[in-house]
Order: sequence, then structure tokens, then C-alpha cells
Amino acid sequence: MKILVASALATLLVTTASAQDSPFRKELKRGDLTGTNMEIITSTSEIKPGETSTRHIHHGDESYYFLEGGTIELPDGKQVPIPTGSVGLNARDVPHGAYKVVGDKTIKLLTVHIVDKGKPLYDTPPK
Repeated sequence: MKILVASALATLLVTTASAQDSPFRKELKRGDLTGTNMEIITSTSEIKPGETSTRHIHHGDESYYFLEGGTIELPDGKQVPIPTGSVGLNARDVPHGAYKVVGDKTIKLLTVHIVDKGKPLYDTPPK
């Protein structure tokens, strides 16, 4: 269940399979990770009921914290509650996605990405 919830977070941030940013994401701060060719990006996101994401990857690691939880629906139709205060990690280049926010609560989260500088934050998973 923890892996399922972990995969759900970043998935909710992207609405298309192309390498573009999420319309749900508001970037708060971006900066270089000292001594590396990576950067740190801190953002918040709000995903409203009925909004859907697609599978995607990040070229680095993602940490997240649910500021306000809600319910997601998995591709198989199973609904999963995401409690406020849930935390997790998504590993580099691991595909996640295809979840829909359901119910009456908007999901709000804080994300921190540590990613390769110069690469897109969201990208299409390899086939």
C-alpha cells in the first residue's frame, strides 16, 4: 500500500504524457545542489476532484508530503484514500501515474525534486 500511495503522488501532477510541466504545480523555489550538476525544486500542487494524470518519470528523486489528503482512483477502478500527512519518495526514472482524484476533496501537496539540471522535470516513460 505504501508503494501504491508513493506512486500516486507524482502521478497526480501531470496531465499529459509529453515532456511538459504540470498545470497543477506552483513552483516555490529552485536552486543548484552544491557540488553537483543537479538542482532542487520545491513546489506545491492542488489537484481537484475529477482531474486526471498520466504516467511520467522524473530524472532524479522526488519527496512529497500531503498537506491535504483525499481519495484517488487507480486505473483498475479501485479507490484509495490518501490521508493528510502522508509522506513518501519516488525514485529516479521510475514510471508512475494514471490516477484520478475522486470524492469531494482537493488534494494539496508539497514536493521536493532533486533532479538532473537541464532535463525536464516531467518526462514520458521509456517504452
